[in-house]
Amino acid sequence: MKYKVAGEWSGGFQGDVSITNLGDPLTSWTLEFDFPNAGQGVNNGWSADWSQSGTHVTAKSLSWNANVATGASVSIGFVGKWSGSNPVPTAFKVNGVACTGQSPSASPSASPSSSPSSSPSASPSASPSASPSASPSSDPGGPAPQLHVSGNKIVTAAGKPYRLLGVSRSSGEFACVQGKGMWDSGPVDQASVDAMKSWNIHAVRIPLNEECWLGLNGSPSGAAYQQEVKGYADLLVANGITPILDLHWTTGAFSNGPDWHCKDATATCQKPMPDAQYAPQFWTGVAKTFKGNNAVVFDLFNEPYPEVGSDWNKTLGWQCLRDGGTCTGIPYEVAGMQDLVDAVRATGATNILMVGGLEWANDMREWLAYKPNDPLNNIAASWHSYSFNACATASCWDSQIAPLAAKVPVVTGEFGADNCGYDYMDQLTKWADKNGVSYLAWTWSPWGCSTGAVLIKDYAGTPEPGIGEGYKAHLLTQNPYA
Repeated sequence: MKYKVAGEWSGGFQGDVSITNLGDPLTSWTLEFDFPNAGQGVNNGWSADWSQSGTHVTAKSLSWNANVATGASVSIGFVGKWSGSNPVPTAFKVNGVACTGQSPSASPSASPSSSPSSSPSASPSASPSASPSASPSSDPGGPAPQLHVSGNKIVTAAGKPYRLLGVSRSSGEFACVQGKGMWDSGPVDQASVDAMKSWNIHAVRIPLNEECWLGLNGSPSGAAYQQEVKGYADLLVANGITPILDLHWTTGAFSNGPDWHCKDATATCQKPMPDAQYAPQFWTGVAKTFKGNNAVVFDLFNEPYPEVGSDWNKTLGWQCLRDGGTCTGIPYEVAGMQDLVDAVRATGATNILMVGGLEWANDMREWLAYKPNDPLNNIAASWHSYSFNACATASCWDSQIAPLAAKVPVVTGEFGADNCGYDYMDQLTKWADKNGVSYLAWTWSPWGCSTGAVLIKDYAGTPEPGIGEGYKAHLLTQNPYA
């Protein structure tokens, strides 16, 4: 068992715990330890059900990581608080058995040379064991900065310009409604974040599902989904990475789209606009959860395309985008971007908000004219750019995006190519660097790159040839503060 202080700042820290099973296979586990200092505590954690009474801390396994084979490990973590000092706990127990660094005694029916798992009386209460250790923060920059908009820049609390440079980490939008758990079996632990840091990633966009957050339509999520999202966002912040929470999939039947468009009324696909019934409720809940933490950014809706319902009438599309209500060709009541801005600000949350444009967030030409009103004036433009989009050339970026970037911060919330090469992404990142535009590539998911937009082979961060290798090499040259 290893305990590591992965990051520490004034009054707060991140603790990582790795449990290695040296005994019989586990079917469930409970870790217990005591903080040496009464001022230490767990604020929230991930990959376990965390609780604290006095100085005593308990972390219980979740359904997806309860089984730990002999020799296998499980990683959990938390964001905590401290005052006075932050000493490392020295005594740990798993399932009531002290962690000593030695394998627990074998069953009386097993010979000394037998593997612990060979005993027919193997007990699920057998525990892993090792001595705890601490290490200094691997990120001398500390947690992700608190951010706000100033003019056409995103800046830190100290007023220093900051660009959001990184990736989207897909699965939070679809796995929960496809029976694939929360993160589609992918890890959201310290090791997976370290892999991102090895690419010099400083921002991660997390697509979310409205039904799963709210626990609608029989979704087996709700509070558990919310806890997972908060735990992952807190882990990223503690590692100096800005989380961007994106409302990706929502409810609302839409039958007027292209033939390929998903007609499902539930949140199983990308809709043209968020629904008035639940989307404001979603953002109220998210805003309350992250209120006071301006290191977290809110991307209000993934890829709007309301103009499709009105036979590509852009004026009606922009009006629908901003104002919502009854929109031509969309049979459900729409939540406009103004509705979602109002929902967030009504909670008192002051986080940066990202707002997209038309044509799946690729058309930004009338964005300034239809920008929703924010009493804090804390809104960035969310632009998506793929090689197959209408605006996919440097000349279009110069004429349509650069003038917008001169007025407000522009964040390329998604970008990529329809092949596995890096040529298009190379052009866009160089243009964005020149024009002060942020960018987040799609996607940090090991799906196999056959048609493009897949960066990695595995969650250890092994880059895909071409697209992944090129983007990693570029990120390693970038400083978000530059």
